[in-house]
Amino acid sequence: MNSPWQRTAHGANLLGPDGALGVTIFEEITALANRHGAINLGQGFPDQDGPAVLSRLAQEAIAAGHNQYAPGKGILDLRQAVAEHQLRFYGITVDPESEVIVSTGATEAIAAAVLALAGPGDEVLTFEPFYDSYGAMIALSGARHTTAALLAPDFLPDIAALEDSFSERTCMVLLNNPHNPTGAMFPEAVLAEIVRLAIKYDAVIVSDEVYEHLTFGPRHIPVATVPGAAERTLTISSAGKTFSFTGWKIGWMSGPAELVAAARTVKQFLSYSSGTPFQGAIAAGLRLERDFFTTTAATLAHKRDILAQGLRAAGLEVHLPQGTYFINADTQKLGITDATALARRLPELIGVAAIPVPMFCHPEGAKRNRSLLRFAFCKQTQVLEEAAERLATLGGRL
Repeated sequence: MNSPWQRTAHGANLLGPDGALGVTIFEEITALANRHGAINLGQGFPDQDGPAVLSRLAQEAIAAGHNQYAPGKGILDLRQAVAEHQLRFYGITVDPESEVIVSTGATEAIAAAVLALAGPGDEVLTFEPFYDSYGAMIALSGARHTTAALLAPDFLPDIAALEDSFSERTCMVLLNNPHNPTGAMFPEAVLAEIVRLAIKYDAVIVSDEVYEHLTFGPRHIPVATVPGAAERTLTISSAGKTFSFTGWKIGWMSGPAELVAAARTVKQFLSYSSGTPFQGAIAAGLRLERDFFTTTAATLAHKRDILAQGLRAAGLEVHLPQGTYFINADTQKLGITDATALARRLPELIGVAAIPVPMFCHPEGAKRNRSLLRFAFCKQTQVLEEAAERLATLGGRL
């Protein structure tokens, strides 16, 4: 696996035992859902648009001729809006000129940060299960991907054992909070220990916080607000999750000028810039009243509860998420320990599709999470109600 593409594929669990390139589990499950007319709760994308006012602003920008390259670091209005947002919600002060850049979604920001700051001989630590792009980018960089386990039912790391996952080669902690796929939110004590260890081992923290406003009770705590963290933390977020415009691919990164500059150096040779007519619309979105953000989260919490009820009726053990728009269910109560095999049967069996959590793990982590399925609840209420009814029939169909 010396070729960059092979390392990338291996890091994202896309290579088979024979080294052949396979399709992603998302592609496979989506194809099965389409074949059987199933409700697809596998991939995490909303099935309805975000605020109409933002759509209109984007349309107006296109009509007004804002269709050429944006500045490489993003239009100033959006960078200012990101800075205002960080101050308004978290008390974080960043300079929109030197400490904020706009990216083509959070995925590009993650890629730029990892490729800029990690390389052969380094180790990058993530929490497992982990979002698949983390593994892909770490492998592409040539660094070694290490993990710390998140254990059910709360999916938090064992603080006492966390240091065992660090070494003198740990150059980066790649944090996802709120966490996909588990829906966990890291409390201040966990974040403080991560920061303590990052300082001890001189590691940068890259914090993926795209679900920051999709929380159900606990308050989101940006790791950059923990004492000692700000000077070594790059914070990443995006418009896709907060505003339900995943196709616009507008993300951003903020942090110390020298770290942002390093990431920007790589980013300019990835996409350079994108989404010019969308950037101003998202700037307006970030300035919406707090009511918008709290109402969005409350609506999503109701949808979570609808799906949870259906999963419980199916006989599954439900791990209720504190954030994101994913819910995990354990199949062991039904006598099933292979969630991946069940995920391949569900579209035909009951007309609902889900993603097996082992796909977000290294082999040892996959064994630990082998009975977990992840369902997305960022769908219309009537779709989730129908999915819940279908799920309730699972026990009788197995």
